[in-house]
Amino acid sequence: MAKLTSRERRKLRIRGKISGSPERPRLTVYRSARHIYAQVIDDAKGVTLAAASTQSADLKSTLSEDKKLDAAKKVGALIAKICLERNVDKIVFDRNGYLYHGRVKALAEAAREAGLQF
Repeated sequence: MAKLTSRERRKLRIRGKISGSPERPRLTVYRSARHIYAQVIDDAKGVTLAAASTQSADLKSTLSEDKKLDAAKKVGALIAKICLERNVDKIVFDRNGYLYHGRVKALAEAAREAGLQF
């Protein structure tokens, strides 16, 4: 068996406990060195309901001079806006094995402030 990183072990432990349903889809976060991505997933059907990232056309032009933390806040607000337009207001947050601080926390709090409940 291949050796797993700490994040991968945390991710497996978290995903064993939570999953997205049609009533409460899962908001998952992926964080790279430069960008941050968020998806809202219905695990029962296996479909992505909404997605936003620092690469999104809506945000890409406005992020050129932003710090990564500010960009994460904008992605959180954008994913919340998209979800609310598609009548999704309650979600389950999946931090994807990342510790809940920094950019992951900023994205989650911005999504809460924009109207998502989790």
